[in-house]
Amino acid sequence: MSHLQNLPGAISEIVASSADDGILTLTDRYGLMAAILDEFLEQEEEEAINRLLRRVVRGRIKVTNQISSDYLSKQMTRSH
Repeated sequence: MSHLQNLPGAISEIVASSADDGILTLTDRYGLMAAILDEFLEQEEEEAINRLLRRVVRGRIKVTNQISSDYLSKQMTRSH
């Protein structure tokens, strides 16, 4: 079985953007799923994912089915 390499910095980008936007998009969730299934996930990346998931459970980050937070913010701007 071949090893899939996560993009460097992908986990930190997902964590940072979801903290900034307060949103976890569908694309973010697929990225997290791929990272979690990676047998070679660094411990600090695993801890970052766990912190992110705790924020979701506490309601600090909203889970959305939108593909990107950019798309969502444009839709919100149009509705106002």
